Amino acid sequence: MSGGQALERAVPTQPAVIAARAGRLVAAHPFTTFITLTILVLALATGPMSGPHRPLRLWLGTGPLPVVDGHWWTPVTSVLFTSDLAQLIIALALTIVLVGGAERLMGTRRTAVAFFATSAAGILAGIGLQLLASRTGEMWAMNVRHLVGLDVFTGIAGTIMTASAFAGALWRRRIRVITVLAAVVFVLYSGLPSDVYRLIAVFAGLGLGVLLRHSAKRVGWVRSSHHEIRVLLASAVAVTAVGPVIGLLSQSRYGMLAPIGLLFTSESPDRGTLIERCQAFAVTRQCVHDLTLERISGVGPVLVSVLPLLVLLVAAYGLLRGSRFALWLAVAVNGLLAVLSAFYFGVLPLAGVTAPANATSRYWEVTVVLLLSAVLPLGIAIVLVVLRRHFPVRPDARSVRRYVVTVVVTAIALAGFYIAVGYLQRDTGFTRPLDLGDLLNDVLERFIPVTFLRREPVQYLPTTPFAGFVYDNVGTVFWLVAVVAAVPVLRGGHSRRGDTDAARVRRLLKRGGGDAFAFMATWPGQSYWFDPVDGRAIAYRVVGRIAITTGGPFGAPPPHDRAVGRFARFCDDNGWVPVFYSVDAGFEGLFREMGWSTMVVAEEAVVHPQEWSTTGKKWQDVRSSINRAERAGIRAEWTTFADLSLSAAVQLSDLSEQWMAEKDLPEMGFTLGGLDELHDPAVRLMLAVDGDSRIEGVTSWLPTYRDGQVIGWTLDFMRRRPGSINGVMEFLIAESAIRMRADGIEFMSLSAAPLAHTAEASGASGEPDRSGVHRTLGFLSSSLEPFYGFRSLLRFKRKFQPEQRPLIMAYPDPVALPAIGVALVRAYLPQLSVRQAATLARGRG
Repeated sequence: MSGGQALERAVPTQPAVIAARAGRLVAAHPFTTFITLTILVLALATGPMSGPHRPLRLWLGTGPLPVVDGHWWTPVTSVLFTSDLAQLIIALALTIVLVGGAERLMGTRRTAVAFFATSAAGILAGIGLQLLASRTGEMWAMNVRHLVGLDVFTGIAGTIMTASAFAGALWRRRIRVITVLAAVVFVLYSGLPSDVYRLIAVFAGLGLGVLLRHSAKRVGWVRSSHHEIRVLLASAVAVTAVGPVIGLLSQSRYGMLAPIGLLFTSESPDRGTLIERCQAFAVTRQCVHDLTLERISGVGPVLVSVLPLLVLLVAAYGLLRGSRFALWLAVAVNGLLAVLSAFYFGVLPLAGVTAPANATSRYWEVTVVLLLSAVLPLGIAIVLVVLRRHFPVRPDARSVRRYVVTVVVTAIALAGFYIAVGYLQRDTGFTRPLDLGDLLNDVLERFIPVTFLRREPVQYLPTTPFAGFVYDNVGTVFWLVAVVAAVPVLRGGHSRRGDTDAARVRRLLKRGGGDAFAFMATWPGQSYWFDPVDGRAIAYRVVGRIAITTGGPFGAPPPHDRAVGRFARFCDDNGWVPVFYSVDAGFEGLFREMGWSTMVVAEEAVVHPQEWSTTGKKWQDVRSSINRAERAGIRAEWTTFADLSLSAAVQLSDLSEQWMAEKDLPEMGFTLGGLDELHDPAVRLMLAVDGDSRIEGVTSWLPTYRDGQVIGWTLDFMRRRPGSINGVMEFLIAESAIRMRADGIEFMSLSAAPLAHTAEASGASGEPDRSGVHRTLGFLSSSLEPFYGFRSLLRFKRKFQPEQRPLIMAYPDPVALPAIGVALVRAYLPQLSVRQAATLARGRG
């Protein structure tokens, strides 16, 4: 045998590699493989295009009638069949992804139990509710009692909900919120019995997961970080926006948007006789049917119903990015939908609808159902308003004004155009002659989704092509403008500064002259003062009447004395008390000359990479950590967030959320970065990755520049996977130092643990009042220690034998000390609630 032939046999071909990988996946997920093949084989055997034929469907499907007739097996068989080809394709994909993921999380046996147990529980409980409601004459139960359902998604939803108990904090929360929202939306907008069974199965899965995972420490909600709250709210807005589309595409007649499903029928009423048959106060069921068909007889009316939902999807994208504009856009659209629902469905008093004296139970049932259509968007809007502080990225005020003006002017122009065209064709373009009052009464309805107009009597309809085009499409143009005009505002959003300021700050940072914390000026929540004399800048945030700086000036080499004085005058002119926070102790002489007081608030730990060495007894812990990581097959990766794979990015989110889940206080801000700050392309990440590409720990590093070149890196974000080997953070910092030594970096700052230091520097003056802020900050430091461990972090950093540089806080007015202490608490913990404040106080004890 030749060497080439031997090599050819030794190296597996690509199909062989794929087959081997598929074999490993099948072996690792036996139940997923079984259930996927079962669904596929049964669909092929009974007809993949339209599902089992009617006699077989009645034998296999479930519902009140089959169960009452003794078909006890249907709660199991009904979740193994599909009704059409589209449902089959979606079911197979979701089974592979979701059931496969569940099997990986909780094992084969638990997954099998969850699939069939939650299905049976959801279906039997749902049928029980239907039978009970039918006895009372409840309208929905009476209308659907004859339906027989086949629904694979009931088992899938119950299974993934059960598996959520075995997931980490990040995915547990996401799975539960999105699954419940999706199930609720299907009930509201489709309304089939299978949708109700699925919702009950979801909650059954929630309970089953808690029972199966005996080691779960928490059953209830765990704290979200700012990033995760944005993800969850964006998901909620997106899911509820997709809900009406479900009603649009569904041929069901039982959801709230069922009338739009009439679009997919082949019936088309005669426009000439429709108005004569359907007059006000004589609207029959057939009239409602025909009016709805007529309202949605073209593309334009359908788009008017769908485009507001597209605005919500655009807003959901902005919510992911923390956009405050996106938040108010979502609030406005949801609020509008709630008001329209309440008005046109007769819930608001202004609608002029009063309950009849002899109102039946069915009347009140319909009223409650219609009320729910207003409650859902209203609830989303209220939640967004309550949690608005988690969306700090504000657009330029000019961009918002431009958007509002564009939308308002477009609405007025289109309304005027419609009235003008209608008036010009008042005698020939419609089913009856019109006057100006008719057009004014109708113009607003041209912009309203047809869903809300399904019971409104039609006074006239267009008869000419041009009149019909304008009648159907002025609303479409308006909502298209609302969508398109929102995109540049979302893209250009930033935090309390214009694009020019953001770019200017970055230029000044690259010029240099700032401290190791200067790059924090790019974070959300900052305001900027630019020195009118030499252009250097100071980043600050105003809390109450206290202006707290984020470090010292930057953008020009020292000295910064005159800039400090000019910034102090700028604050005084605005009625603020300036506070220089976490600035180098070298400024103390300047503040003494200004008559200010100072105190040490932290210590920066600085390592010089060019002198890095781990020899000697003092470095024993660090050397042991490096050796331990190497034995475990862990390697270090120096990268950026943009260069991460999707899997690695998800792992970082999971690490962060697991860390936050252990706290009973909100995520801290100000000088402490979170997951969002990792996305900056200038920030570097050092990852500890094991042989299976699992991230065991991560650190992030902020750059410090001089003349456009990076001369130092400052440690910011630190997370480790629960259960990872001891010493993984020591390994990451040591590897970072080695990397920086090779790159010629001048300094590596291990940052400063907020409100933690080994000794206090003497102040510029000895006012006894200064002890007030000492006590406030001391209380805050000791209270936060059990939750965030800043003093422990300070001790940890001493392992690297750093140079300790005191950082001071300087303030001009001792009378403002109580307000300064409160402002610092609010800066670090802006989301702190009364309950959490009590928890913080108890933690001190």
